[in-house]
Amino acid sequence: MKLRRQLLVLGLLAAGVGAGALPASAAGPLHGITNRWVGSAVAAGPLANEQDYRGTLTREFDSVTPENEMKWAVTEPNRGQYNWGGADAIVNYAQQNGKTVRGHTLVWHSQYPNWLDNLSANDLRAAVEQRIRTTMSRYKGKIRAWDVVNEVFEEDGRRRNSIFQTKLGDNWIAEAFRLARQIDPSAKLYINDYNTEGNSAKANAMYALVRQLKQQGVPIDGVGIQAHLATQYGFPGGYQDNLRRLAALGLDVAITEADVRIQLPSDSGKLAAQANYYKQLWDGCHAVSRCVEFTTWGFTDRHSWVPGTFPGTGDACLFDRSLRPKPAYRAINP
Repeated sequence: MKLRRQLLVLGLLAAGVGAGALPASAAGPLHGITNRWVGSAVAAGPLANEQDYRGTLTREFDSVTPENEMKWAVTEPNRGQYNWGGADAIVNYAQQNGKTVRGHTLVWHSQYPNWLDNLSANDLRAAVEQRIRTTMSRYKGKIRAWDVVNEVFEEDGRRRNSIFQTKLGDNWIAEAFRLARQIDPSAKLYINDYNTEGNSAKANAMYALVRQLKQQGVPIDGVGIQAHLATQYGFPGGYQDNLRRLAALGLDVAITEADVRIQLPSDSGKLAAQANYYKQLWDGCHAVSRCVEFTTWGFTDRHSWVPGTFPGTGDACLFDRSLRPKPAYRAINP
């Protein structure tokens, strides 16, 4: 499927048609109108229990990201005691249905198991190494890309004062990438963060870090731009320029967690603004050849994380609660 789409796009490029501008006759599911991977975060429960959820996911997307099922607190709540049920279910679904998987996430300051808190620096380093080794070995050859480390910066560009930063020092990120490459050389290795879409201190810090990692020979393949946006704030300025400067370092770029929340209740004007933001995200990715993926953080308002995290906002996804496509969907797939 992916190879056929790539051949189609190559033919269109030869004919003078841009990579993101397939002719109207090629319109169809999202994954069929682009040569980028098109994904969504998914949860194992609805995947198993809601036929319409599973059907829409299968029809529209060719990549899946486990929403919570691969996070450390879920897979190893007690040291040496593992729970792979949800992660296995999502990976098995992907393999059975011709999807790729974005692994999310190996090391993160949030949703890690409490037993890490009391470890010494040496024990924590050993635990991180074991976490990476065990998780990546289990799914070796089944994961297209891994978010190796997640959300390492504060808004002002300083390194986040996480348990990993404070106990392991500045080099812990490079160590994680080097180990990840050893375990699964076929997987693409990413650093992932939010509020790094455009011009900001945080985006500049990300650029400086990945440039340094590349200069040091650290095996990093790409940068994940989460793109959790809100219509009450302006669209990030300098978005395409930021993608381009990262790509110029020889890195792939991926939109990894896109959603656009609106202030409730929604109305036609708010949905139109949301559609405009999604289209800018989509078109900006397609304007940069090394932007290789467009993944949303869930695809239906039925299961969005937004209302529980940002009270008073919601309706952030491409499909409504009844899995009907919204104006945002039509904006990128007319």
